[in-house]
Amino acid sequence: MAGAGEGAPGAPEGAPGARERFRDGFRAAVPYAIAGFVISMSFGVLATDAGFSAIAAVVMSAIVFAGSAQFTALSVIAAGGSVGAAVVGAALMNSRFLPMGIALAPSLPGPAAVRAAQGQAVVDSSWAMALRGDGTFDRWFLFGGTAVQYLTWFSGTVAGVLAGGVDVESLGLDAMFPTFFLALLIAELRSGRAKGAAALGALLALALVPVAPAGVPILVASLASLLGLRWKAEPDARAEDEPR
Repeated sequence: MAGAGEGAPGAPEGAPGARERFRDGFRAAVPYAIAGFVISMSFGVLATDAGFSAIAAVVMSAIVFAGSAQFTALSVIAAGGSVGAAVVGAALMNSRFLPMGIALAPSLPGPAAVRAAQGQAVVDSSWAMALRGDGTFDRWFLFGGTAVQYLTWFSGTVAGVLAGGVDVESLGLDAMFPTFFLALLIAELRSGRAKGAAALGALLALALVPVAPAGVPILVASLASLLGLRWKAEPDARAEDEPR
């Protein structure tokens, strides 16, 4: 594994060393890490309130380390859904990491297993900040940005678990689920395609809530995103087929 700028795939000549780039990524991600601490603390409180053991909540944050997936799983279980539905819902929320990992892979050195291990450091903000202007990624910047966020996410969950037993309604934490997902939705509503997929998902969920078991409406609504991807793929395919 290369430790300097010249040895890493896609690194510009004369780039700062690994230590400097790691430190830059660490510093750049501090605001995201602070926000992550608050969100993960609320996850710890809500998880124990929903019946998770303290160990289960902390281990979930340590292994999954993804707010959208964790809150999805927790919301399904809190509503009485099955563990299977919670796992599928969480996996759907994390499916975005597949294309992100594919884009990152050429910037990672070593055999496939080593690149896969390094790819575990991908989180949304670190991935975006580590992107260079030429389409490659600064992996050490990515590692630094993720390191500080992992520390605060884990410690925030521990703090929330230790504060378990608080009145979630009096603190407004019961609104964390809808607020969290609303924030994710607003961030994605940049195109008519995204708005159409969101509207379709909402209609599916509303139609299924009265008749379907807990957890099923959110899973079916998530399938609307697949239709959104299809809408995008068809115009892209037509554009590639057009003569240049």
